[in-house]
Amino acid sequence: MSPRSRPAKISALISDVDGTIVTHDKVLTPRAIAAVGRLKAAGIVFAITSARPPRGMLMLAGPLNLTTPMAGFNGGVIVRPDLSVVEQHLLSPDTARQAIDFMIANGAQPWVFDAERWMIRDPNAPYVDHERHTIGFSPTIVADFDAKPQGIGKIVGASDDFDRLAQSEISLRDLLGNRAFVARSQKYYLDVTHPDANKGAVVKSLSRILAVPQSEIATIGDGANDVAMFEQSAFCIAMGNASPEVQAQADAVTDSNEEDGFAKAIERYLLPPGHA
Repeated sequence: MSPRSRPAKISALISDVDGTIVTHDKVLTPRAIAAVGRLKAAGIVFAITSARPPRGMLMLAGPLNLTTPMAGFNGGVIVRPDLSVVEQHLLSPDTARQAIDFMIANGAQPWVFDAERWMIRDPNAPYVDHERHTIGFSPTIVADFDAKPQGIGKIVGASDDFDRLAQSEISLRDLLGNRAFVARSQKYYLDVTHPDANKGAVVKSLSRILAVPQSEIATIGDGANDVAMFEQSAFCIAMGNASPEVQAQADAVTDSNEEDGFAKAIERYLLPPGHA
């Protein structure tokens, strides 16, 4: 995608969470909070989307004074800040089971998320403690998953074999075809969601829900799954900690999430004169 200039009018910013708004240690900095406040004071709507479950985004709603819907599971479930559902797109039971079986066969630990639970088989597997810290609640330990899992918003394959997980992304995408959206949200997480649950679809949904044209929406993120969001917005910003491939798809690049790159992007690229 060739870089574009900032549109004359930006009416909304949709932001990724991990690797973008928060630091590596999942801290929401005072400068980030202040930047969102200045954005709103300038009349620019702010909303968030994440691979996290909606419950795992709730910790941001208070500090950021969110009133807009939050798109969890990469848009699999869009909720209001009180967690009431606006719309949802869930995996079919057969697709969910096939994704679980594929992950087990290919060396990844399957994590299965529904509206309330994060279900895992091995509490000692890699990244479990990291995820618990990230989303703010503990997993439900299960011996196995249902033969036809119901109400599933997202399945994650967690693995510390990054190369094998990258290959699994390609193979699982081919296997599931148009029945699911498959993308790594981190180098160690392979996410499977409903085909209409991706960050490109989030931009379209929030455009409709917020009554803001896509031609007036900016986006910011750091992951490969954020590129779909970039493609559906009028102006997109990649974090400095994003990979070179993700940065190449953005209109602008800010500093890293360890250097308040999110706040700096708002100050540098989005606030109109008089608000910067």
